[in-house]
This record gives sequence, C-alpha cells and structure tokens, in this order.
Amino acid sequence: MSEKPVITQAMIDAYDDFTPRNPDRRAFMERLTALCGSAAVAVAVAPLLAASPAKAAIVPEDDARITGTDVSYGGLKGYVARPATISAALPGVIVIHENRGLNAHTRDVARRIALEGFVALAPDFLSPKGGTPANEDEARNLIGQLDPAQNVANAEASLEWLESQGFARQTTGAVGFCWGGGLVNRFATKSAKLKAGVAYYGAQPPLEDVPGIKAALLLHYAGQDERINAGIEAYRAALTAAGKTFDIEVYEGVQHAFNNDTSEARYNKAAADLAWGRTVGWFKKYLV
Repeated sequence: MSEKPVITQAMIDAYDDFTPRNPDRRAFMERLTALCGSAAVAVAVAPLLAASPAKAAIVPEDDARITGTDVSYGGLKGYVARPATISAALPGVIVIHENRGLNAHTRDVARRIALEGFVALAPDFLSPKGGTPANEDEARNLIGQLDPAQNVANAEASLEWLESQGFARQTTGAVGFCWGGGLVNRFATKSAKLKAGVAYYGAQPPLEDVPGIKAALLLHYAGQDERINAGIEAYRAALTAAGKTFDIEVYEGVQHAFNNDTSEARYNKAAADLAWGRTVGWFKKYLV
C-alpha cells in the first residue's frame, strides 16, 4: 500500500468494541476487513488504531527536571513523578490510566503533570491482576475483569497514601483518560477528600450518585465520540440540579482518546493542547 489508509469512526468503534466487550480478535479483524474493503487494508489499519509503545515520550524518563519513582502501597503499585528542584510539599494529582493499564504513555502524562508544579501518582489499577502486562490486548481484557467498587476503593487508597507523604499537601485532584476518565467520575461521587477532577472522554457515573460529588469537575469530550457523548446532557442536568461546580468542554471533529499521542488514528494535537491547558488551569485554580 503506497497511500496512508483513511481511518473512519466506524473503524475506531470496531476497535473499541474489541475488548473488553469482545475479546475475539478474529471477529474484530473480520469486522475491520468488511469496513476497510480488503484484508490487506485491514492489516494496515489495525496497528494505527492501537497505541504504539515505540512513540517517544513528551517528557523523557530521564528528564533532569523530574524525579520519577516506582512505589508500592496497600497491595497496589504505582509511579510517582514530582519536580526535582522543589522541596516544599505540593498539591497532588492522581493520574488514572486508560484501559491499557499503567504503560509508558501514562507515566509520561504523570511527568507532564509534575512539570506543572504538582506531585503526580499514577496507580496501576491492574495490580490486583498481577500488574499491567506488556501485551495491550491482554491489559484491555483484564481491565474488564476488575470490580468497579474496588477500583473506587483503590483510587481512594491512592489518595490517602499520597497525602500521607511528606512531599504532598492535603489537597488532591485526579485526572483520567478513557477508562480512567470514567473512574474519575465514579471516584468523585464517593470521595469526601477529592478536591478536583478532570475526566477525558470518560463514561458518566450513575446519576443517582451525583449529589455525593464534592470535587470541582472539568469534563472533556470528543465531538465524534457518540457512545460516551450520549450521556452528556443527563450528566449536565444532574450536576446542575445538585449545584455542583463543573465545566463541560466538547472538542468538535476529534475522536475518542484525542489526547493520546501514541495513537496515530486518534491523536489531535490542537485539541490535546487546548484541553491540557484547561486541565492545568483547573488544577491550579482548585488545588489550593
């Protein structure tokens, strides 16, 4: 193939349906072949829909401005990133990964958060399953086996651990992407301590739980993400009725996971940069 294949929303939807909804890769490739028109095009398109571990980090792991450390606490593993030159305690941000687990990209996002003047903790929510595997498809399958209530409990345990460290203040936010965005929403409905949450294209929480939210929420959505976006207006209404502090931003013309620079089919730099600026501003406003 000499020309780069065109990626459609239907192809992205097929990939997103692959796991954990349907772990049968053969069925996925058959569906993708039908959408692409040939097996050859499908084979070329499939890697573009997945994240690429070969993509360079925006903030390198050995960046001298950052101190990065693997940690363990309460049966969980995680990664902490903080500014190398600041000794004072800083506000904390829990960074919640996509359905691929705690991979190199999520660690990179944690370092980006640290460069903005926060202590970032990226927990591995697959710790109960032995930790994030190298194989992306296996990670996506394991994510579907996790218990939602336990995920929330693990998020709260991560907050408690972070605030117990001398380098973190007693003021913590959370940012999550895709699966992690949905967890930020659920976490916010249950946590009395979470001060601010930013959910990127995350599933909305049960609406009956919205009155329990204490955090100020910033909700980023992709304009082409029909499945997730179907719940926006009901969530907006519930947040408004409950008198919550929130902002909803929809980025027109972009795909689900537009912030993930390791996914060629989804990444949109303009939308990602705009959303990132708003995310940092949100934390600087509410994590005081």
